[in-house]
Amino acid sequence: MKNTGVVRKADELGRVVIPVELRRTLGIAEGTALDFHVDGENMVLRKQEKSCFVTGDVSESNLELLDGRMFLSKKGASELLDAIEKSGMVNG
Repeated sequence: MKNTGVVRKADELGRVVIPVELRRTLGIAEGTALDFHVDGENMVLRKQEKSCFVTGDVSESNLELLDGRMFLSKKGASELLDAIEKSGMVNG
């Protein structure tokens, strides 16, 4: 990982401002979903990838569901629908 030398303090609510230079460089616009990951004692912040919940395929064309909490590719949607139909949860 590259050290940017930028340091920000969290406010009383735990919020941290990402500097505009970093947001522009990384293509983080208002409303961009970010994932928090913990790696040992480090917290890693990443732009959320639109990876399919079923297949793991990453594509901008994946369908966004549940307010951006889940994405489905066409293949993943088809596999999910087949599994639901086979389970008898819905009438085919």
